[in-house]
Formats: sequence, structure tokens, C-alpha cells
Amino acid sequence: MLVFEYKLKISSIQKELIKDAIRTAQFIRNSCLRYWMDGKKEVLKDTASHNKINRFALNKYTKVLADNPDFPWAKKLNSMARQAAAEQTWFAIFRFFDNCKKGVKGKKGYPRFKKNSRSVEYKTTGWSLSKDRKYLTMTDKFGIGRMKLIGSRDLH
Repeated sequence: MLVFEYKLKISSIQKELIKDAIRTAQFIRNSCLRYWMDGKKEVLKDTASHNKINRFALNKYTKVLADNPDFPWAKKLNSMARQAAAEQTWFAIFRFFDNCKKGVKGKKGYPRFKKNSRSVEYKTTGWSLSKDRKYLTMTDKFGIGRMKLIGSRDLH
């Protein structure tokens, strides 16, 4: 797999909107971690995990957060980006239990709340590339809009 990194030319308004999206992803991740720590089952009654909170329950919980009227900003984030934040939480939980099973000496890496997230992960939706491949448009409800790609490689 090839990974190309580009910089974006953005306005100050777009910069603030991107920060809002990152903070929302951080909120989703931290809420999923709190949900796992508390072990609440009453929010999601239809989990097929035999009363365990697993990665599927965390993905479903992101929908509960988005539909909650107390958190109207959570619905602005694309559903796949919300699920990616839940998956990051699950990977941290899984890594902790894996370290415990393997008998890793010292600290096992108990999942922690994020204070300074720097990214939000849009997998296959929430963005589009222009036909000339010089502009990236964010299509989620934050309204970030179109940004110019700055890089040394041609994407064609």
C-alpha cells in the first residue's frame, strides 16, 4: 500500500472547523472509553455479545451519542469517522487485555482518555477528491469545504 502525504491550503475558518471535527472525534473516543469502563448495558439492549461490551457495542454506541440531544455536534461528524474513533478505543482496550494475557512485565497500557487528539479518520466517506486531483472537499456536516492539496507527487 502506498501512502501519500500532502499539506492543505486552508483558511482560518476552515482551520477552526477542522479543530471542531477533531474535538468531536476525541469526544466520541472518550465517551466510548467511559461507556466501556462503566459497563452499562441499558443503553444498548440488542447487543449480541452475551452482556459484554465489545467493538460492535462501541460502534452502536456512537449512534446513540449522535442521536443524543445533549450532544448536537456529535451528529455533524460522519458516521464512519465516529466508528473509526470507536475502533481506536477498542484497539486500546484489546491491546491492554492482550498485554495482560501475555504477562507483559511492568505497565500493561490501560486505556486512557485522550486530551490532545490531532486527527480524525475519514475512511471511505466524508470526503471527495476533485477530478483534477488538486482539491480535497470535506462533505460531512461541519462545512469545512474545499481545500487545495499541496504536494510534490502527481496523484494521476
